[in-house]
Amino acid sequence: MTGKKHVAVLMGGWSAEREVSLVSGAGVAKALEEEGYTVTAVDVQRDLNGLVQALSNPRPDVVFNALHGRGGEDGTIQGILEFLGLPYTHSGVRASAIAMDKVMTKRVLDTAGVRSPKGIVLTRGELTGGQHPMPAPYIVKPVDEGSTVGVTLVREGQNSPVGDAWTFGERALVEEFIPGRELTVGVMGDKALNVTEIRFEAQVYDYTAKYSAGHAVHTVPADIPEEVAEEAKRLAIVAHQTLGCRGVTRSDFRWDDGKPGTTGLYFLEINNQPGMTPLSLVPEQAVSVGMSYGALVAWMVENAACQLD
Repeated sequence: MTGKKHVAVLMGGWSAEREVSLVSGAGVAKALEEEGYTVTAVDVQRDLNGLVQALSNPRPDVVFNALHGRGGEDGTIQGILEFLGLPYTHSGVRASAIAMDKVMTKRVLDTAGVRSPKGIVLTRGELTGGQHPMPAPYIVKPVDEGSTVGVTLVREGQNSPVGDAWTFGERALVEEFIPGRELTVGVMGDKALNVTEIRFEAQVYDYTAKYSAGHAVHTVPADIPEEVAEEAKRLAIVAHQTLGCRGVTRSDFRWDDGKPGTTGLYFLEINNQPGMTPLSLVPEQAVSVGMSYGALVAWMVENAACQLD
């Protein structure tokens, strides 16, 4: 029964998104307590024995996974929770692993008719070698980081893609830059919440714009043609279902409004554990359709299930 469960909220972790996860986790824990749940906050370190102990005494009824990035979103922590037999929020092992890998996500969703910008995968050596892989402008992004960590716009006139500064793994995804507008759609269960347009000071919606107050403006619902909004919602649901996600996800799009109708709509990536900070998009969308932050996180707890892959 709602309000009787003991929920362990996992936060922190060891990825580049640790600080954001701590904010998300603190917000979730506070809201769940206000909804009547017993809550234990767990600051996850790279210590398996410590995590198992924290989840054993006392053993929670449900785990709310508020981790972001590597280790928290990529199937690692999900595998541990399944081994322990603990129900947890968000997607399972397989869906999490695929969703975290932008290249694999593109390949899988292409089979479902979800179009994304043309792209290629480069090694670190190829990326820093000085040769442009495609005509500028184009986007360089890590294959398996979240929250737009490392996303770089390469403009016309730059001597090389990223110089010697690439620190985000041995592979990088290089994609054509789609002009126009940034849209995002939250999916809750089998329904799309809303469409938000994100306007920002920089030319790309990077980590700073996403998590620093005053760097981005959210318009929800987005002031776009109804057919574009409906198509973005449809594609977000297709992405969620095709990848086998559960709970709440958020899919990001670029819409080239210089093209007719929905022909300028491109899928960018899916976030299988969207942020839950005060600036985060999914809680904002939930409020726009009449659901409070507390009701949202309570729904996620009640719908959590340990589905072994």
